[in-house]
Amino acid sequence: LSKQPGPALNTIPPNDWSFYEMLNEVVQREPATSLDPELMGPIAAIGIVKGKPFAPDARMKKIMTEALALANATSRSLFMAPRDPSWFYYPNSSWFNYLFVTGYEFETPIPEITREGVKPFPPTGYRTMDARTNFFYGVTGITPAMAMRLPGIGSQYLFAVTDAEKNYFDGAKTYKVTLPKGIPEENFWSFTIYDNQTRSMLDTPQRYPRAGSQSYPSPAAEPDADGSTTIYFGPTQPAGIKRGNWIQTDPKKGWFTILRLYSPLEPFFTKAWRPSEIALVR
Repeated sequence: LSKQPGPALNTIPPNDWSFYEMLNEVVQREPATSLDPELMGPIAAIGIVKGKPFAPDARMKKIMTEALALANATSRSLFMAPRDPSWFYYPNSSWFNYLFVTGYEFETPIPEITREGVKPFPPTGYRTMDARTNFFYGVTGITPAMAMRLPGIGSQYLFAVTDAEKNYFDGAKTYKVTLPKGIPEENFWSFTIYDNQTRSMLDTPQRYPRAGSQSYPSPAAEPDADGSTTIYFGPTQPAGIKRGNWIQTDPKKGWFTILRLYSPLEPFFTKAWRPSEIALVR
């Protein structure tokens, strides 16, 4: 799920003309049948065909350059400003995860597993294109386990791109979120924050922009006296707050976060347990 910054591997697709050059290189290197003909059709329509030179004229290059900018802006808007109410995990919340609605193929939800047996959902007959664009613009990969409702199996994720007041996160400000007692995970939980522009882990002197129940690569978060756990996000470590409960932000950048629950438990699926909204600390 993470695009970690570093010189060894760059997983961020370009959003300038080099995108088409990269796409052409992939098509030329891979077998002609490596992708579905339906996917290869639009690629061929703009002149990227295996075994043929990619050489659009000035008119076509202008059109494609404008299309690229529009597509990037549209994809970023879908990810940073989702509008479908069904995508949000709780009512009137900024936390979203639509995979239970769309399924991991963005078509039909994965069947529910109940005491009475498997209960499939009726096929929708269409792919939810906005959800697919949203997901793959912000996230690297997907598995069926991310869309299953099985306690103790797989992992679950909640995204937040805005705070409790529906404002985007400002790296120069401090925010906090509270996880009530009994965090529903059998393995571990964590927060990681990401750069709005690159969708990679936010690059700060803290190095690993995360907090969680594990003690590596940063100290484990410590619960409060009532059993709840509060995590702070901000450019400087708040007074009296331990390192494990603070994630550093960059004053010059916006960010978003993902809450991960590994081997999630039933209170997550029933929504009996709910994290607070991420609130601005004034």
